[in-house]
Amino acid sequence: MPRRTAPTRREAMPASARARMVETQLVARGIRDAAVLDAMRAVPREAFVPGALAVEAYCDGPLPIGAGQTISQPTIVALMIEALALRPGDRVLEVGAGCGYAAAVLARMGAQIFAIERHAALSEAAGARLAALGLTVPLRIGDGHAGWPEAAPFDAILVSAAGPTIPEALKAQLKPGGRLVIPVGPPGGQRLLRLTRRGPDRFESRDFGPVSFVPLLRGVETADNT
Repeated sequence: MPRRTAPTRREAMPASARARMVETQLVARGIRDAAVLDAMRAVPREAFVPGALAVEAYCDGPLPIGAGQTISQPTIVALMIEALALRPGDRVLEVGAGCGYAAAVLARMGAQIFAIERHAALSEAAGARLAALGLTVPLRIGDGHAGWPEAAPFDAILVSAAGPTIPEALKAQLKPGGRLVIPVGPPGGQRLLRLTRRGPDRFESRDFGPVSFVPLLRGVETADNT
């Protein structure tokens, strides 16, 4: 029988780094959802950032991913996903897929993910990263304000960019009891909110505190107009 060699330090580092991230950042700062913690232990964040920044993948801060966008810090990703209160099999819309990291975490949790990204180059790269990890996530290049009406209704919607108000189209695409997590407000005054649909026109709101996100912009950016 061939002798199995021990993993090298380089091979072992990502898994150990993820474990440290979960314990020293997420658990230490109040994240308790076991499914969220397990998924973030499993998804290699370094695969979703530019190669030169891979050594910083498990620092608790945002990192640039191109097109003026960032990957959110791990604690914010965990907080937002925990706030969705997901169940296995939930249909989830992510607005602002960026590099695809949050979509990967959601998929690892057993959710059925639909993702929208307005930057064509980011969407293409995110799709390649997700496919390389064996994750099937439908990705659409589009304006996140409109949601994805053909795939609605959703059990949950995660918006990874901030607007002055909550788009009405997204609220309309929630199932009864569905949850929408979104940063709302001007730069320097954004709050992370969760809306839970309690009736056709009735929503219950919860405030999860101050955050800082890139703006939720209209339109799309293709290779021809970036």
